[in-house]
Amino acid sequence: MAENGSSLSPEEKFTLITRNLQETIGEEKLKAVLKERDVKIYWGTATTGKPHVAYFVPMSKIADFLKAGCEVTILFADLHAYLDNMKAPWELLNLRVKYYEAAIKAMLKSIEVPLEKLKFVKGTEYQLSKEYTLDVYRLSSLVTEHDAKKAGAEVVKQVDHPLLSGLLYPGLQALDEEYLKVDAQFGGVDQRKIFTFAEKYLPHLGYSKRIHMMNPMVPGLTGTKMSSSDESSKIDLLDSPAQLKKKLKSAFCEPGNIKDNGVLSFCKFVLFPLSRTGEFKVLRSAEYGGDSIYTCFVDLEAAFEKEEVHPGDLKTSVEFYLNELLEPIRAEFSSDELKKLAGRAYPVEKKKKPGQKGATGTATEDKLTPDRLDLRVGKILSVTKHPDADSLYVESVDLGEEAPRTVVSGLAGLVPMEELQDRMGVFLCNLKPQKMRGIESQAMLMCVSVAEPRAVEPLNPPEGSAPGEKVFFDSYDGMPDEELKPKKKVWESLQPDLRSNGDCEAEWQGSLMKTKLGNVTCKSLKSSPIR
Repeated sequence: MAENGSSLSPEEKFTLITRNLQETIGEEKLKAVLKERDVKIYWGTATTGKPHVAYFVPMSKIADFLKAGCEVTILFADLHAYLDNMKAPWELLNLRVKYYEAAIKAMLKSIEVPLEKLKFVKGTEYQLSKEYTLDVYRLSSLVTEHDAKKAGAEVVKQVDHPLLSGLLYPGLQALDEEYLKVDAQFGGVDQRKIFTFAEKYLPHLGYSKRIHMMNPMVPGLTGTKMSSSDESSKIDLLDSPAQLKKKLKSAFCEPGNIKDNGVLSFCKFVLFPLSRTGEFKVLRSAEYGGDSIYTCFVDLEAAFEKEEVHPGDLKTSVEFYLNELLEPIRAEFSSDELKKLAGRAYPVEKKKKPGQKGATGTATEDKLTPDRLDLRVGKILSVTKHPDADSLYVESVDLGEEAPRTVVSGLAGLVPMEELQDRMGVFLCNLKPQKMRGIESQAMLMCVSVAEPRAVEPLNPPEGSAPGEKVFFDSYDGMPDEELKPKKKVWESLQPDLRSNGDCEAEWQGSLMKTKLGNVTCKSLKSSPIR
């Protein structure tokens, strides 16, 4: 990245600033400013739903702005978030601002944007001042209800009986341009009505019109707008590799269809602009022609439209590049401090225990959370080879019950018998008992497992753990199912998000697996599935 854009001509800066934008209002003014000095731009985000991967679209443009020498301010619009009807109560706003700041800084570091060239501002740092408040009143004496409602139609949640707060929202966003002392505001094309509202009304207050630059709206995984409130349409920044794979696998991506294709759009607006080599590699097996490299999006789009690139290969390639982008963010948010912040800013509705007010038989069954798993510490009392299967061990395990349970594990040839003898492990105890080559297995030994090179490591409970001790996940404290019904596929749905993290700690979607004595770990296999 160029240090300050000083080596670029005004024309080159203009091209870089406006590339991939859907629309720029005030292009001539932008050119005029560039001939005199660097442009001051702000991008704001209301701190409501969790940031997701579509936020890489504005982040890639912010990278362009910085390369062009622009002065960029990022606004965490907490007051706007409060005014946006039915989104965020005051008690969560401070926590969400902190979460947004941490998430966006992690995203920018992931794409190697230097943070020292950016200014971060919280809306309430200036929006509660006397001067700003008086301007809100001045504006409210000029703006009609019709204009205020029309301006916010694409941004503020629309309901039959709107609150007055939603009508104030566009005026505050217009005033931000003046109070942040910028030349231009950048946002999605869904902000266009607010931008034209600002152009109409700011001059009535004696303030100048600003330049407005708009990104296109990138389709989500379902082919519609990627939204924080629609889990199926978006990939969260902290989604695990397993969650990412699952969501991409079900993403809308018809062969040859280049319209409303979120996977293809992500290549255009994020992966190509951010590529360090200027290339995008489609990963493909030798059987189908091997990898192919594209140096511009137009060529990739044309190849997809001609069905020279299969949707499955495109998804696999996007998955690879997305994991590269997300891994530094996952690592940053693996700290206890940020995990706690995420849990407090976006609390998960916990399952009610039997007997609690509001608890029902069906409510708990519908929630796919890891506290439905009956995980316990167990001690392996004996290990023998299965008489009818070379790959299986038969273990007798003390789980703190009246009698030991029999457990059959496919570890022969992977873990020596002597390493299992007398060791403590973590066992899943509410699977339906299943016969394995004639011997009924009454629980499952939990292990970290990788396919290539093949390696398996049983989980280790904290030192000092005793047979029968409960194993749980932080942030989840419900009662486990009495038995995991095979038809419900509870275990099959939860298992893809069980993995070891970068510190060899077991977790589910970032929530650590632990006992009362500490965290459950493995020996050495990092960021790998637990089965």
